[in-house]
Amino acid sequence: MITDFTTKLSKETKKPGVYLMKDADEKVIYVGKAKNLRKRLASYFKNAERLDRKTRILVTNIASFETIVTGSEHEALMLESNLIKRYRPKFNVILKDDKRYPWLKLDITHQWPNLYIVRRIEKDGALYFGPYTSPSAVHKTLKVIRKTYQLRKCSSRNFIGRTRPCLNFQICACRGPCCREVDKKHYDIMVKEIILFLKGRTSALVKKIRAQMMEAAKEEDFELAASLRDKMFALEKTLEKQSVVSSDFIDRDVIGVAESHNFSVIILLSIRAGYLTGSRHFTFAQTIASGSELVETFIRQYYGHYDSDKNIENKIARFIPKEIIVPAIIEDAALHEERLSIVKGRKVKILHPVRGEKVRILEMAGKNAKNRLDDLTDENAAVLDLLGRLKQRLNMDQMPERIECFDNSNISGTNPVAGMVVFENGVPAKSEYRKYRIKTVIGPDDYASMFEVLKRRFANKKSFPDLLMVDGGRGQLNMALAVMKELKIEDVFSVVGIAKKDEKKGEPDDKIYMPGRINPVNFGKDKDALFFLMRIRDESHRFAITFHRQTRGRQAVRSILDEIPGIGKKRKKMLIRHFGSIKKIRAAAQEELSRLPGIGTELAETIKTTLDREKPTGSLPIKNPDSKPGGKPG
Repeated sequence: MITDFTTKLSKETKKPGVYLMKDADEKVIYVGKAKNLRKRLASYFKNAERLDRKTRILVTNIASFETIVTGSEHEALMLESNLIKRYRPKFNVILKDDKRYPWLKLDITHQWPNLYIVRRIEKDGALYFGPYTSPSAVHKTLKVIRKTYQLRKCSSRNFIGRTRPCLNFQICACRGPCCREVDKKHYDIMVKEIILFLKGRTSALVKKIRAQMMEAAKEEDFELAASLRDKMFALEKTLEKQSVVSSDFIDRDVIGVAESHNFSVIILLSIRAGYLTGSRHFTFAQTIASGSELVETFIRQYYGHYDSDKNIENKIARFIPKEIIVPAIIEDAALHEERLSIVKGRKVKILHPVRGEKVRILEMAGKNAKNRLDDLTDENAAVLDLLGRLKQRLNMDQMPERIECFDNSNISGTNPVAGMVVFENGVPAKSEYRKYRIKTVIGPDDYASMFEVLKRRFANKKSFPDLLMVDGGRGQLNMALAVMKELKIEDVFSVVGIAKKDEKKGEPDDKIYMPGRINPVNFGKDKDALFFLMRIRDESHRFAITFHRQTRGRQAVRSILDEIPGIGKKRKKMLIRHFGSIKKIRAAAQEELSRLPGIGTELAETIKTTLDREKPTGSLPIKNPDSKPGGKPG
């Protein structure tokens, strides 16, 4: 849609501010900032033939726009960031969060810190290192540290209740602070060395340990010297795997960018004390940002969302280096330097070098980004080819870009549930997965369960897949067709049923059934398209079974506490943590119960009365009442 905005543009202010582009449905599709709103907006609608391809696509989708005037460019930058978070426009650069990437967490708030893997950063005073690009990388790092240093291995919850050291103490992998007297000073020195190692200061740490080893040998403390020698050798092996890429030993991040019509790729090289310690890549689609805009937005989002005073006060967990090397001059570099310097507490520079060693490192980042873009382009072409052949085999009118698959799970009709998995452009879209508890079906009736779930899924008629697949063959396919007929959406999307092969009949492959056909689809030479559908079915099966197990598990660990009025999730959790089991809660005095936060005399009496009335049946392990399975309820 192209609209003439000439009159509206002439009335726009020349002050700094933020603009929001909207489509015909009034949905925000792009948010931008400008020093001069009139000039920036005019650049979209005047001389449209000079715009690049990506920007022309945006402009054709604009039905209206609105502006918000701010007092300064600084305020415009902050407002733009907040609005992008709020609306998540499809043409803006939006970094995915790091929940799927593992981090190493060092809990320095505990008297005896331990190191373990997490997938979410919290503002809890602990130190976080990462994110690591793969689970194997973080496990290798953790293995090196645990082999080299005798940190405690048990969780804080288990640490409190221990009465004797675990096996790790026996094999000299832990100093046993849970039950033994440990020199706090030596333990803290060990923690500081681990921090140095995780910050990339391996070479400095090796020099320090070598000096300590020589001093111990000089003092004829050969046992300590041998221990330090082993530690030094372990760290030197890690150092050998790192590449020296700069001679000035400054901490810096180097950003490389590669772009095509369909994708943009950013590579981030992390250089610590002159050594290349790691790299990460980020992929963006449908963005209209130029190279410099892409880098600027990436910097703002990657380095910890430093776009509010509150976040600055709390600091951020992500490491900010002394220098950030960028491949293009960015418009608000000084403003970003100021904000990052406040967060770090030291001067941070954003540099665009034109000669010297830094240009060589920048070129290396650019080559890595280009290689990743080429791989991505090849992968995308392969996926398009696969989806195209699948479309032909299933006689579809549109490409199966979004495929939804449903599967039921129950045991003899108990705890019946269903799961929906979604594949978009050939890959799982896990944020779109949904879980369903069967509400209206009594007993083991898979057909009725499928009918209920599909009817709930498509009742609102707001969004549809290109292809719906149900697990269960012709019978479940008929249920899907009945739902579509009842909701009058028969011609909106394609639907198939998948059934496992019958090995007794000598069937070689699983079968795909289509409406109006008796025999399953013959995939011929396109067996990879069949295997792709089988992979989706297997994922839906896994997802549904996992949800069913979680549902059964939660029911199995229900206790008498759930039946006491006034005891909810938080109080139940507190009681179990404090006493450890139902048996110990039953044995506790009423006065002891009443002293707990939020219990009081009256509720303590109710707890005692209820527990004393019930016959003891032993104590079941109680799961965290706040724990929830992944995915969203349907």
